[in-house]
Amino acid sequence: MPLDITEEKKGAVTVLCAHGPLIQEDAARFRDRASVLFGRSHGRIVVDVSMVPFIDSNGLEVLLDLNDRLLESGQSLKLCGLNTTLREVLALTELNGSFEQFQDADTAVRSFL
Repeated sequence: MPLDITEEKKGAVTVLCAHGPLIQEDAARFRDRASVLFGRSHGRIVVDVSMVPFIDSNGLEVLLDLNDRLLESGQSLKLCGLNTTLREVLALTELNGSFEQFQDADTAVRSFL
């Protein structure tokens, strides 16, 4: 099942929603879509991964690359809706401190205020 990517505007923040596994086959497409949004949203992006059942090393690399781009502009990648599997992957790879993490999109959006 290919990754479905949707976006939703919540005020000045764009929530990028991934639906499906964030794996090699779709990682580049996700990176390209997020990169386009960076230019339009001035770095005010939340990535909602509540519908991502799992992620592979390619997906992790994309998230790290996106975070690095945001860090260059004084922002950081905000993730929301992480399930147990994704939290465990981030903990096992020692990347859980690399991203701001929120329970849901609304909480992540409010963090920009």
